[in-house]
Amino acid sequence: MEYNNTIIRPLFTEKMTQLEDVERKYAFQVISKANKIDIKNAVEKKFDVEVQKVATMNRLGKTKDMTMKSGGRTIRTSGKRSDWKKAIVTLKEGFTIDLMRGDVA
Repeated sequence: MEYNNTIIRPLFTEKMTQLEDVERKYAFQVISKANKIDIKNAVEKKFDVEVQKVATMNRLGKTKDMTMKSGGRTIRTSGKRSDWKKAIVTLKEGFTIDLMRGDVA
């Protein structure tokens, strides 16, 4: 599997920012078919770092209900957001990733 297609985007949250500083953990949204070995290889090649551990979790998409008024009638419809996969990558001691600039420190 090609590493450019494995990682979709990095995830920025308050919790992940704290984990980056303290525990060298970084979160990414990855394609659903990727396994831990694919994710490890993709991160190592893309950011030129060494990965210690990869944890993955499958996130279920939310179901959404929507009500619209059209021509005097009320229309109710529902839909579903896509399911997605999240990977938390722990780097070895001495390695960091600067996700804001895309550089490696």
